[in-house]
Amino acid sequence: MKLGVTAWKITYERDGMNLGMQAQIAEKLGFDSFWLPENHFSGPLAIPSPLMLLANVASVTNRIKLGSTSYLLPIRNPILAAEEVAVLDQLSNGRVILGIGRGFQNDMFKAFEVPTSQKRKIFKKNLDLMISAWLGEPISILEDKEILLSPLPVQKPFPTIWIAAFGPLALKQAGDLGLPYLASPVETFNSLKANLSEYRKHLVTEDNGLSTKTPLMRTIFISENKEACNKVKVSLAKENAARFRTEETRVDNWAIVGPRNYVLEELNKYVEELGIDYFIARGRIPRIDDRDQIKSHEALTEIFP
Repeated sequence: MKLGVTAWKITYERDGMNLGMQAQIAEKLGFDSFWLPENHFSGPLAIPSPLMLLANVASVTNRIKLGSTSYLLPIRNPILAAEEVAVLDQLSNGRVILGIGRGFQNDMFKAFEVPTSQKRKIFKKNLDLMISAWLGEPISILEDKEILLSPLPVQKPFPTIWIAAFGPLALKQAGDLGLPYLASPVETFNSLKANLSEYRKHLVTEDNGLSTKTPLMRTIFISENKEACNKVKVSLAKENAARFRTEETRVDNWAIVGPRNYVLEELNKYVEELGIDYFIARGRIPRIDDRDQIKSHEALTEIFP
Protein backbone atom coordinates (compact mmCIF):
# COMPACT_ATOMS: atom_id res chain seq x y z
CA MET A 1 0.00 0.00 0.00
CA LYS A 2 1.24 3.47 -0.93
CA LEU A 3 0.11 6.94 0.13
CA GLY A 4 0.26 10.12 -1.90
CA VAL A 5 -0.91 13.64 -1.09
CA THR A 6 -2.02 16.66 -3.10
CA ALA A 7 -0.82 20.17 -2.39
CA TRP A 8 -3.03 21.49 0.40
CA LYS A 9 -2.48 25.17 -0.26
CA ILE A 10 -2.24 26.99 -3.59
CA THR A 11 -1.56 30.71 -3.26
CA TYR A 12 -2.68 33.37 -5.70
CA GLU A 13 0.95 33.97 -6.60
CA ARG A 14 1.62 30.23 -7.30
CA ASP A 15 4.35 30.57 -4.69
CA GLY A 16 6.97 28.02 -5.74
CA MET A 17 8.70 28.21 -2.36
CA ASN A 18 5.44 27.41 -0.56
CA LEU A 19 4.74 24.43 -2.83
CA GLY A 20 8.28 23.21 -2.33
CA MET A 21 7.87 23.41 1.44
CA GLN A 22 4.64 21.39 1.27
CA ALA A 23 6.38 18.71 -0.79
CA GLN A 24 9.29 18.63 1.66
CA ILE A 25 6.85 18.13 4.54
CA ALA A 26 5.10 15.35 2.62
CA GLU A 27 8.44 13.69 1.87
CA LYS A 28 9.51 13.92 5.53
CA LEU A 29 6.19 12.37 6.64
CA GLY A 30 6.82 9.41 4.35
CA PHE A 31 4.32 10.02 1.54
CA ASP A 32 5.19 8.27 -1.71
CA SER A 33 3.99 11.05 -4.04
CA PHE A 34 3.01 14.73 -4.25
CA TRP A 35 0.28 15.78 -6.71
CA LEU A 36 -0.94 18.86 -8.55
CA PRO A 37 -4.05 19.21 -10.73
CA GLU A 38 -4.45 21.04 -14.02
CA ASN A 39 -7.24 23.50 -14.68
CA HIS A 40 -7.75 26.49 -16.95
CA PHE A 41 -9.78 29.71 -16.71
CA SER A 42 -11.11 28.70 -13.30
CA GLY A 43 -10.29 31.90 -11.47
CA PRO A 44 -7.27 33.14 -9.53
CA LEU A 45 -6.20 29.66 -8.36
CA ALA A 46 -6.10 28.03 -11.81
CA ILE A 47 -3.12 25.74 -12.51
CA PRO A 48 -2.61 25.73 -16.29
CA SER A 49 0.90 24.27 -16.20
CA PRO A 50 1.40 21.70 -13.41
CA LEU A 51 4.66 20.34 -14.83
CA MET A 52 6.38 23.72 -14.39
CA LEU A 53 5.37 23.81 -10.73
CA LEU A 54 6.43 20.17 -10.25
CA ALA A 55 9.83 21.02 -11.74
CA ASN A 56 10.27 23.44 -8.87
CA VAL A 57 9.21 20.74 -6.41
CA ALA A 58 11.74 18.35 -7.97
CA SER A 59 14.55 20.79 -7.20
CA VAL A 60 13.90 20.79 -3.44
CA THR A 61 13.03 17.11 -2.85
CA ASN A 62 14.95 13.86 -3.19
CA ARG A 63 12.63 10.87 -3.04
CA ILE A 64 8.97 11.78 -3.33
CA LYS A 65 7.31 11.08 -6.68
CA LEU A 66 5.77 13.96 -8.64
CA GLY A 67 2.23 13.45 -9.92
CA SER A 68 -0.18 15.31 -12.18
CA THR A 69 -3.78 14.39 -11.44
CA SER A 70 -4.87 15.16 -14.99
CA TYR A 71 -2.38 16.43 -17.58
CA LEU A 72 -4.72 17.30 -20.45
CA LEU A 73 -3.51 15.73 -23.70
CA PRO A 74 -6.14 16.92 -26.23
CA ILE A 75 -5.11 20.58 -25.89
CA ARG A 76 -1.37 19.93 -26.32
CA ASN A 77 1.10 19.35 -29.11
CA PRO A 78 2.11 15.75 -28.35
CA ILE A 79 5.77 16.14 -29.31
CA LEU A 80 6.19 19.18 -27.09
CA ALA A 81 4.30 17.42 -24.28
CA ALA A 82 6.54 14.36 -24.60
CA GLU A 83 9.61 16.61 -24.38
CA GLU A 84 8.34 18.45 -21.30
CA VAL A 85 7.47 15.23 -19.46
CA ALA A 86 10.85 13.74 -20.37
CA VAL A 87 12.67 16.82 -19.06
CA LEU A 88 10.76 16.64 -15.76
CA ASP A 89 11.58 12.94 -15.48
CA GLN A 90 15.25 13.80 -16.03
CA LEU A 91 15.18 16.66 -13.50
CA SER A 92 13.60 14.42 -10.89
CA ASN A 93 15.69 11.34 -11.69
CA GLY A 94 12.68 9.28 -12.75
CA ARG A 95 10.06 10.39 -10.22
CA VAL A 96 7.19 11.33 -12.55
CA ILE A 97 3.70 9.79 -12.30
CA LEU A 98 1.85 11.24 -15.27
CA GLY A 99 -1.86 11.32 -14.58
CA ILE A 100 -3.47 12.17 -17.92
CA GLY A 101 -6.96 13.20 -18.91
CA ARG A 102 -9.16 14.64 -21.62
CA GLY A 103 -10.75 17.58 -19.86
CA PHE A 104 -14.41 18.59 -19.72
CA GLN A 105 -14.63 22.41 -19.83
CA ASN A 106 -16.25 23.57 -23.06
CA ASP A 107 -14.64 27.01 -22.75
CA MET A 108 -11.22 25.40 -22.54
CA PHE A 109 -11.75 23.36 -25.70
CA LYS A 110 -13.00 26.46 -27.53
CA ALA A 111 -10.01 28.48 -26.34
CA PHE A 112 -7.57 25.84 -27.60
CA GLU A 113 -9.59 25.20 -30.78
CA VAL A 114 -10.20 21.53 -30.00
CA PRO A 115 -13.52 20.02 -31.16
CA THR A 116 -15.17 18.51 -28.08
CA SER A 117 -16.48 15.60 -30.13
CA GLN A 118 -12.91 14.66 -31.07
CA LYS A 119 -11.29 14.84 -27.63
CA ARG A 120 -11.04 11.05 -27.08
CA LYS A 121 -9.66 10.46 -30.56
CA ILE A 122 -7.09 13.24 -30.13
CA PHE A 123 -6.24 11.97 -26.64
CA LYS A 124 -5.46 8.47 -27.97
CA LYS A 125 -3.52 9.77 -30.98
CA ASN A 126 -1.43 12.09 -28.83
CA LEU A 127 -0.73 9.43 -26.21
CA ASP A 128 0.38 6.92 -28.86
CA LEU A 129 2.76 9.47 -30.36
CA MET A 130 4.17 10.44 -26.95
CA ILE A 131 4.85 6.80 -26.04
CA SER A 132 6.55 6.21 -29.38
CA ALA A 133 8.73 9.26 -28.80
CA TRP A 134 9.67 8.12 -25.27
CA LEU A 135 10.62 4.70 -26.63
CA GLY A 136 13.14 6.40 -28.90
CA GLU A 137 11.26 5.54 -32.08
CA PRO A 138 11.60 7.87 -35.10
CA ILE A 139 8.66 10.26 -35.45
CA SER A 140 7.68 11.19 -39.00
CA ILE A 141 6.96 14.88 -39.45
CA LEU A 142 7.19 15.03 -43.24
CA GLU A 143 7.24 12.37 -45.92
CA ASP A 144 11.03 12.41 -46.00
CA LYS A 145 11.86 13.69 -42.51
CA GLU A 146 11.96 11.97 -39.10
CA ILE A 147 12.89 13.22 -35.66
CA LEU A 148 14.07 11.58 -32.43
CA LEU A 149 13.09 12.80 -28.96
CA SER A 150 15.91 14.04 -26.75
CA PRO A 151 16.34 13.76 -23.86
CA LEU A 152 14.52 10.50 -23.22
CA PRO A 153 12.85 9.88 -19.84
CA VAL A 154 14.80 8.20 -17.05
CA GLN A 155 12.00 5.67 -16.48
CA LYS A 156 11.90 2.74 -18.87
CA PRO A 157 10.16 2.03 -21.09
CA PHE A 158 8.45 5.37 -20.33
CA PRO A 159 7.14 7.36 -17.34
CA THR A 160 4.41 5.86 -15.17
CA ILE A 161 1.00 6.76 -16.65
CA TRP A 162 -2.40 6.78 -14.95
CA ILE A 163 -5.66 7.87 -16.61
CA ALA A 164 -8.22 10.14 -14.99
CA ALA A 165 -11.57 8.84 -16.20
CA PHE A 166 -15.25 9.42 -15.61
CA GLY A 167 -18.07 7.91 -17.63
CA PRO A 168 -18.34 4.62 -19.57
CA LEU A 169 -16.43 5.72 -22.68
CA ALA A 170 -13.49 7.04 -20.67
CA LEU A 171 -13.47 3.93 -18.46
CA LYS A 172 -13.43 1.68 -21.52
CA GLN A 173 -10.57 3.65 -23.03
CA ALA A 174 -8.52 3.39 -19.82
CA GLY A 175 -9.13 -0.36 -19.65
CA ASP A 176 -8.37 -0.91 -23.33
CA LEU A 177 -5.06 0.91 -22.88
CA GLY A 178 -4.17 -1.25 -19.87
CA LEU A 179 -3.46 1.79 -17.70
CA PRO A 180 -4.55 2.41 -14.09
CA TYR A 181 -7.79 4.36 -13.71
CA LEU A 182 -7.67 7.35 -11.36
CA ALA A 183 -11.18 8.15 -10.18
CA SER A 184 -12.60 11.56 -9.44
CA PRO A 185 -12.17 12.41 -5.74
CA VAL A 186 -15.90 13.12 -5.42
CA GLU A 187 -17.25 9.82 -6.75
CA THR A 188 -19.38 8.13 -4.12
CA PHE A 189 -18.44 4.66 -2.91
CA ASN A 190 -21.25 3.01 -4.89
CA SER A 191 -20.42 4.97 -8.03
CA LEU A 192 -16.76 4.07 -7.66
CA LYS A 193 -17.61 0.40 -7.22
CA ALA A 194 -19.68 0.40 -10.41
CA ASN A 195 -17.03 2.30 -12.38
CA LEU A 196 -14.23 -0.02 -11.29
CA SER A 197 -16.35 -2.97 -12.39
CA GLU A 198 -16.91 -1.35 -15.79
CA TYR A 199 -13.21 -0.50 -16.14
CA ARG A 200 -12.12 -4.04 -15.25
CA LYS A 201 -14.37 -5.48 -17.96
CA HIS A 202 -12.13 -3.82 -20.51
CA LEU A 203 -8.80 -4.12 -18.72
CA VAL A 204 -6.19 -5.87 -20.84
CA THR A 205 -4.09 -8.69 -19.41
CA GLU A 206 -1.04 -8.07 -17.26
CA ASP A 207 1.44 -9.47 -19.78
CA ASN A 208 1.72 -6.06 -21.46
CA GLY A 209 4.10 -5.02 -18.68
CA LEU A 210 2.02 -1.99 -17.65
CA SER A 211 1.15 -1.09 -14.08
CA THR A 212 -1.90 -2.73 -12.60
CA LYS A 213 -2.24 -0.43 -9.59
CA THR A 214 -5.69 0.62 -8.40
CA PRO A 215 -5.28 4.18 -7.11
CA LEU A 216 -7.90 6.35 -5.46
CA MET A 217 -7.96 10.03 -4.54
CA ARG A 218 -10.07 10.89 -1.51
CA THR A 219 -10.49 13.90 0.73
CA ILE A 220 -9.15 12.60 4.04
CA PHE A 221 -9.12 14.54 7.31
CA ILE A 222 -8.18 13.02 10.65
CA SER A 223 -8.85 14.58 14.03
CA GLU A 224 -9.97 13.34 17.40
CA ASN A 225 -11.76 16.66 17.83
CA LYS A 226 -15.39 16.20 16.81
CA GLU A 227 -15.92 19.93 16.35
CA ALA A 228 -12.97 20.14 13.94
CA CYS A 229 -14.33 17.23 11.90
CA ASN A 230 -17.77 18.81 11.73
CA LYS A 231 -16.18 22.05 10.55
CA VAL A 232 -14.46 20.16 7.72
CA LYS A 233 -17.70 18.44 6.70
CA VAL A 234 -19.59 21.72 6.63
CA SER A 235 -16.83 23.33 4.57
CA LEU A 236 -16.81 20.45 2.06
CA ALA A 237 -20.61 20.44 1.85
CA LYS A 238 -20.69 24.18 1.08
CA GLU A 239 -17.92 23.85 -1.51
CA ASN A 240 -19.85 21.14 -3.36
CA ALA A 241 -23.43 22.25 -2.63
CA ALA A 242 -24.32 22.83 -6.29
CA ARG A 243 -23.07 19.39 -7.29
CA PHE A 244 -24.44 17.23 -4.50
CA ARG A 245 -28.07 17.54 -3.50
CA THR A 246 -29.10 13.98 -2.60
CA GLU A 247 -28.62 11.75 0.45
CA GLU A 248 -26.46 9.39 -1.61
CA THR A 249 -23.97 12.17 -2.27
CA ARG A 250 -23.61 13.56 1.24
CA VAL A 251 -20.05 14.24 2.39
CA ASP A 252 -19.57 10.89 4.15
CA ASN A 253 -20.09 9.06 0.85
CA TRP A 254 -17.14 10.69 -0.93
CA ALA A 255 -14.87 12.00 1.83
CA ILE A 256 -13.32 10.30 4.86
CA VAL A 257 -13.45 12.61 7.87
CA GLY A 258 -13.18 11.57 11.50
CA PRO A 259 -10.93 10.16 14.23
CA ARG A 260 -8.12 7.72 13.51
CA ASN A 261 -10.07 4.51 14.15
CA TYR A 262 -12.92 5.57 11.88
CA VAL A 263 -10.63 6.67 9.04
CA LEU A 264 -8.62 3.43 9.23
CA GLU A 265 -11.83 1.40 9.12
CA GLU A 266 -13.06 3.31 6.06
CA LEU A 267 -9.73 2.98 4.24
CA ASN A 268 -9.70 -0.75 4.89
CA LYS A 269 -13.20 -0.98 3.39
CA TYR A 270 -11.87 0.49 0.13
CA VAL A 271 -8.97 -1.94 0.20
CA GLU A 272 -11.03 -5.04 0.93
CA GLU A 273 -14.11 -4.32 -1.20
CA LEU A 274 -12.60 -2.42 -4.13
CA GLY A 275 -8.98 -3.57 -4.21
CA ILE A 276 -7.53 -0.09 -3.76
CA ASP A 277 -3.77 -0.24 -3.26
CA TYR A 278 -2.76 3.43 -3.57
CA PHE A 279 -4.49 6.29 -1.73
CA ILE A 280 -3.95 9.95 -2.59
CA ALA A 281 -5.09 12.27 0.21
CA ARG A 282 -6.68 15.35 -1.31
CA GLY A 283 -5.94 18.62 0.47
CA ARG A 284 -7.16 22.16 -0.19
CA ILE A 285 -10.08 21.92 2.23
CA PRO A 286 -11.58 25.42 2.37
CA ARG A 287 -11.22 27.39 5.58
CA ILE A 288 -9.05 24.77 7.31
CA ASP A 289 -5.84 25.89 9.01
CA ASP A 290 -2.58 24.60 7.49
CA ARG A 291 -1.46 23.21 10.84
CA ASP A 292 -4.60 21.11 11.16
CA GLN A 293 -4.15 19.84 7.61
CA ILE A 294 -0.54 18.84 8.28
CA LYS A 295 -1.49 17.13 11.57
CA SER A 296 -4.11 15.16 9.65
CA HIS A 297 -1.55 14.08 7.04
CA GLU A 298 0.86 13.07 9.79
CA ALA A 299 -1.83 10.98 11.45
CA LEU A 300 -2.61 9.30 8.13
CA THR A 301 0.97 8.15 7.67
CA GLU A 302 0.95 6.81 11.23
CA ILE A 303 -2.23 4.74 10.95
CA PHE A 304 -1.63 3.56 7.39
CA PRO A 305 2.16 3.43 6.92
